[in-house]
Amino acid sequence: MRLIQIMVMLFSGLALGGCFAGGTMPIADQALSAPEQLGDGGVSDFYSYKPSLSAIPGVLLRQEPLATHQSIPGAAENIRLLYSSTDGLDGKTAIAVSGGLFLPVGTPPEAGWPLLLWSHGTVGIADVCAPSWTGYVPFHQEHLQQWLQNGYAIVASDYQGLGTEGTHPYLATRPAAYSNLDVIRAAQSAGFPLSKDVVILGQSQGAGAALATAGHASSYAPDISIRGVVTTGIPFFTPAALVAVQQARPRDKVDPMLGYNFLVLTLLEQLDPGFDVSDYVYEPALPIVRAVQTVCNRDMRKKIQRVGLTYNGTFKRPPPLEQGYEKMQYPTLRLAVPLFVGTGSIDRDTPPRMQARLVQAACKAGSSVSAHLYNDYDHLTALNRSLADSIPFVAAAFGGVGTGGNCDNLPY
Repeated sequence: MRLIQIMVMLFSGLALGGCFAGGTMPIADQALSAPEQLGDGGVSDFYSYKPSLSAIPGVLLRQEPLATHQSIPGAAENIRLLYSSTDGLDGKTAIAVSGGLFLPVGTPPEAGWPLLLWSHGTVGIADVCAPSWTGYVPFHQEHLQQWLQNGYAIVASDYQGLGTEGTHPYLATRPAAYSNLDVIRAAQSAGFPLSKDVVILGQSQGAGAALATAGHASSYAPDISIRGVVTTGIPFFTPAALVAVQQARPRDKVDPMLGYNFLVLTLLEQLDPGFDVSDYVYEPALPIVRAVQTVCNRDMRKKIQRVGLTYNGTFKRPPPLEQGYEKMQYPTLRLAVPLFVGTGSIDRDTPPRMQARLVQAACKAGSSVSAHLYNDYDHLTALNRSLADSIPFVAAAFGGVGTGGNCDNLPY
């Protein structure tokens, strides 16, 4: 029963992307049609690239300054980026992806500012939810500002389909990894004062994307010099989670977490052209389910609460979530670089036991893991609490010295 509870919490909570990068886009509770590309529109022309895309991924296509609400306080420069990448679902189609670059105040070192890649958590699938369009919530701003003040530059992808054309493949790890790797390439090759080395940071769903980024680097972007990976609140999906979720999910209670299920349904639509949401969702609930096309994750939770939506009132039968699970897996747990995992002891979204299993599996696979357990901190607050340990870890990773792996003495 304990495993079931843990998996339900994982699937229902921020492990499925529970950190919000910001943005609201409320709509009326009316039925919406399902356009060919779900979630497109509502952003500026910057995000639309009409010329033929280069077959070379990681090329900067255009840049412009970010507005104040999209910027990180204290950054010397806040820049919106559009760059070429590869569709992570089919592995071959050239696409455009957006993101941001944030430079610290001061004179860069001769080798350029040491570079961090920030991998964000769930915002939704609508273009208007892209972090480079909405900006970051205060606790993310606080976190990123700390890195800037320590002399690091930060580059961040919005991920495939967020802001740009196409549907964001929610929770699929390879698309996020390709988007992350190509924004690094684009920033490093465009004349900005940045180091050739990079450390990857991520929280919650973004922590999973960060781990996947390091895992895909050797095959997709061997030219990128990754020095380490820092994660907090990292999820660990297994096929057994599907059975647990379907058996133990609340059925007759109003459940704001249903929004995560709705986002996963959009991934299933991309993977299976024959998948029809209406085959699984009752007609009265369809307007809310379809609202993920324009409503960002935070407001979706409020919308579900407002209309009193329950699982039994939404689904005629359980959707085939297992069709999406393969896309949510990590390519490997054997990393060539050190891995930092920060865990809040009262994390209810990606529970400590779940994160411990990932750490144990990564250690068994041969990775060097530095695991930290923060007593009395939860899923969100562990992020900034971890800075006391992650800042020295990153400095050591860039310096090429030991990062203090503790696989032989884990804190869990």
